[in-house]
Amino acid sequence: MRDWRRVKERIFLAVTSILAMVAVAPLFHIIASVAIRGGGVLYRAGLDFLTSQPAPPGSSMLGGIGPALLGTLWLALLTSAIGIPLSVLTAVFIVEFKDHPLARLAKVFTSSLLEIPTVLIGMLVFLTIVSMMGHYSLLAGSIALAIVMLPYTVSYVERAMEEVPRTYREAGYSIGMTRSQVVFDVVMGIARRGVAAGVVIGLAKIVSETAPLLFTIGSARSSYPMSMKDVFEPGDAVPLLIFQFAQTPYQNWQDLAWGAALILTVIVLALFAAMKLIVREVHL
Repeated sequence: MRDWRRVKERIFLAVTSILAMVAVAPLFHIIASVAIRGGGVLYRAGLDFLTSQPAPPGSSMLGGIGPALLGTLWLALLTSAIGIPLSVLTAVFIVEFKDHPLARLAKVFTSSLLEIPTVLIGMLVFLTIVSMMGHYSLLAGSIALAIVMLPYTVSYVERAMEEVPRTYREAGYSIGMTRSQVVFDVVMGIARRGVAAGVVIGLAKIVSETAPLLFTIGSARSSYPMSMKDVFEPGDAVPLLIFQFAQTPYQNWQDLAWGAALILTVIVLALFAAMKLIVREVHL
């Protein structure tokens, strides 16, 4: 009987291992394909790939993704400035005032955003912000991405705050701390890993998002946004460039899409690695 239990255990381990490898195989295939084809493009183009403009369609020249890369950086900065404070404060309101009708409404609203296609968010921003401004802009794209970021970051921050034992809050109140001090000094300090995880998940989501940008930023292929005034003008982004160039019949633009895909993959992976290092250095 004992030998039969060992056999069943080994069979179970073998089956689960095989299923796990089958589940992750497509992911590794995608990463390997992007690394091989994108790496070849980067090798041919050199550092100019990161700074120059795309070459004309059908050209023998390759060009680069400079405007799109700079646009992505501005989108990430603006979206973080809008989305991170909004997400964190929304999570704090939901957790600390859970019996308030507005807190319950905020929880339902943020949960519902997870089910809404992001392309609809882009259309909403187009009908409001873009139509009001009269033209596409990086600011409109940032607002759309901040809405996309909201439910992901809120859910992680909310879960992290709820896992903090009530006794820590009571200890803070017992020594005369105000509610805001307890929330932001005690609770947020203890929940910092969950908060950081929520922020990095939200950033990774918006950096690689394409659909909301279709209706908001305008695909300005030759525009280099260098100052704050440029965020009110049309721009470009790496995921949008990949989406549009990959569908064209032009070989040089398809190659640009592969190279841009590798750059985007590296950015997302670097976000996770950097955040883990930052969190590891935080002490309560």
